[in-house]
Amino acid sequence: MGLKKKIKKELIGTSDYPSNKIFTISNFITFTRLILTFVFLYLFIYNENRYIALIIYAIAASTDWLDGQIARMTKTVSWLGKLMDPVVDRALLFTGVLGLVGRGELPVWVCVLIIGRDVYLAGGNMIVRRFHRRPIDVVYTGKIATALLMSGFSLMLLGLPIIDGPTFIQAPSGIFPGLDGQPVPLGIFFVYLGVVFSMLTAVIYTIKGSLAIRRARQHPEEEDFDFLNPEIDDSDEPSAEAAPARHAGVE
Repeated sequence: MGLKKKIKKELIGTSDYPSNKIFTISNFITFTRLILTFVFLYLFIYNENRYIALIIYAIAASTDWLDGQIARMTKTVSWLGKLMDPVVDRALLFTGVLGLVGRGELPVWVCVLIIGRDVYLAGGNMIVRRFHRRPIDVVYTGKIATALLMSGFSLMLLGLPIIDGPTFIQAPSGIFPGLDGQPVPLGIFFVYLGVVFSMLTAVIYTIKGSLAIRRARQHPEEEDFDFLNPEIDDSDEPSAEAAPARHAGVE
């Protein structure tokens, strides 16, 4: 059984010390985003109203920012939320990617890069967890990538506005839409930026994972602490954790 670390009560529910609560407003919003993802996929695949599908996708995408903000403001950050949020984000992204690729509106290489990055990070996370028990914290470049991709997919689903892209690359039609001088939806440029930030995020997680493994090897005693069930200190004495050291820790 792991050692229990004594944590001041007021710190429970912060980003550094998530709680074990399940029924929180932020977790409910995250779960609602997952439901909306499946609703969007059904409407998109079965060629129901495209614009209703777009509205549902946009609403689902907007909740990605909302749940995290509410959790931090109300100090209801939970381990379930930290684990579920990136999974639901990926589900929403994948439905948008696969739907657009299936309709021939998005290059296949974009799909391969986005899904391949997530497979790589999932495999890396499994390796890191062999040494470092605490999940690695989400990085903001990942949040930016998610926001850019979801915005881009929403605009591509809408199909508007259409703009004339610059001629940077002479390539067969459809491989690099928007960079070959052909008119395209504005959303494709958000997608390109999102792919760049996604690759940057993969590099950052690789570095953070390597640092976490190195620290776990240098200080194996820290891995004995039961971070899921800390001992709560109800005393009124000033907290020794006022400036907690954040572990290098994955979205």
